[in-house]
Amino acid sequence: MTPEMIYTTLVVLAVLAALASNRVPAEVTMMAALVLVLVGDVITPEQALAGFANPGLMTVAVLYVVAAALRDTGAIFWVAHKLLGQPKSALGSQLRLIAPTSLLSAFLNNTTVVAMMIPAVQEWAQRLRLSASQLLLPLSYAAILGGTCTLIGTSTNLVVDGMMQERGLDGFHIFDLAWVGVPLLIVGSLFLLLFGRRLLPHRQGMVEQVERAREYHVEVVLPEGSPLHNKTIQDAGLRNLTHGYLTEIQRGDKLFTAVGPDMLLQAGDQLAFIGAPDCARELQRINGLVPAHGGAHKLRLNNHQRCLVEVVIGPEFPGLNQTVKQAGFRTRYQAAILSISRAGRRLPGKVGEQILRVGDTLLLETGNAFVEQYRYRRDFMLVSPLSDSTPPDFSKAPLATAILVGMVGVNVLGLLSVLEAAFIAAGLLLVTRCVTVNRARMNVSVNLPVLVVIGAAFALGTALEESGTAGWIVDALIGQGLDNPWLALLAIYLITALFTEVITNNAAAVLVFPIANGVAAQLGVSPLPYIVAVMFAASASFMTPLGYQTNLMVMGPGGYRFTDYLKIGVPMSILAAAVSTTLIPLVWAF
Repeated sequence: MTPEMIYTTLVVLAVLAALASNRVPAEVTMMAALVLVLVGDVITPEQALAGFANPGLMTVAVLYVVAAALRDTGAIFWVAHKLLGQPKSALGSQLRLIAPTSLLSAFLNNTTVVAMMIPAVQEWAQRLRLSASQLLLPLSYAAILGGTCTLIGTSTNLVVDGMMQERGLDGFHIFDLAWVGVPLLIVGSLFLLLFGRRLLPHRQGMVEQVERAREYHVEVVLPEGSPLHNKTIQDAGLRNLTHGYLTEIQRGDKLFTAVGPDMLLQAGDQLAFIGAPDCARELQRINGLVPAHGGAHKLRLNNHQRCLVEVVIGPEFPGLNQTVKQAGFRTRYQAAILSISRAGRRLPGKVGEQILRVGDTLLLETGNAFVEQYRYRRDFMLVSPLSDSTPPDFSKAPLATAILVGMVGVNVLGLLSVLEAAFIAAGLLLVTRCVTVNRARMNVSVNLPVLVVIGAAFALGTALEESGTAGWIVDALIGQGLDNPWLALLAIYLITALFTEVITNNAAAVLVFPIANGVAAQLGVSPLPYIVAVMFAASASFMTPLGYQTNLMVMGPGGYRFTDYLKIGVPMSILAAAVSTTLIPLVWAF
């Protein structure tokens, strides 16, 4: 090995160790590696920065904007509610869980889909008297499997596709990977349905219980034209919310306190809920409900400008010992009070008639500027925004969905590349105000750390090639008797799968790609089977919570331990390897 090869190998080993330890943010580690191979003269500045202009990375970034629009218009919540339904058993729950999750993950960012599904799964677990740990890990696995079915289903596919195009190879169309992805999804789903309940633990997750939280009394109304009119409480998804429960319905002069799941809702009904602060955010995401009072509609704010905030009244609040109406709260603060909690208990009755005291906790609907404006004012002892509490604009959900379908359609027909179709879709979503520029560029929409990891990983992959390290690894593999194309394919798959379990999936794909390409060249066969193997192996992370972000997201809510991932993840990984390495050569010949 040359000094340059030794230096590059040491940098790569240091990166693997840092990412596996999970002590340093992945984007910091990868940028440090970029700097090291740059100052070590392994690559040029142009090569170091080329990854940030890669079509795959740009497509990932633009698709974040598309996903943000689908979230802000409520299209995701509407689709989830329609597809999830109300299962009656554990098996029915898993069936209802896998199908819509995998379908959405085929076209949307997996993290967004899983984040949206977690509250629904927790609600199922409460209603069916199941442990959430029986459902949440299958949720993550379904998102991973669904993402392998299309080119845009996971960022890894787009990154590898971008590297192919850089080397002069033709890129994939959206559904080209479905020949392997769909069978893998079917086999993986059957395994989860048949064996998942036996292998998964029965454990309580770290879910905040309603009775232990600050309690609010939140009232909403079904306006004229509400899509919930003439639907039962069960079908409307109001029977068992994650963060609250329905206590009564006011219909004209009649008050219904014994509210059954089969009761039909009518336009004009006023529904009262009791629950934690997040109950209000949960109700916002149900199409057909509006706040009953508090004057939220009079704030002259667009949907994308609104958010939920909790405040605690301080001793210098100017409206102490006055009713909300007398204090002119909405006019003074440009904020509508949705509910009031005192000593952790809800205050029932009309909000406008409540007398405000020191220490009262108010749940407000207000503008995004409220927090910065009043965080340090003496009116309130505490100002705390609820994360991701902007109400969806359901009126634009059909438009956003149509744009997504159009984006997929023009690529399938071969009219535009994935990047071009994504750019046009994002532009249309911005022009039609399905998502605003501010919302699109927020970190909650565009995941900058992921983009930095991808861009920097390209530089490390280039360093492996330029230094000759990738070629040295290829020679070592061939020297071990891997001169059979299928055995070499299996080796590439296993190396990528091992890397993705201990480092990020995108970094694993970028590091192994030059090795896979080199093996194909050495054997004199087509590189496509090896490239596709890298795609599927980098996504098939089932054995640890570190390899894929969705696995980590469900760890806390499901109360999982590291050994839980191994118990079900090892057979899932073996199954995925068997299906992938069998089908890939049949679709893309050596």
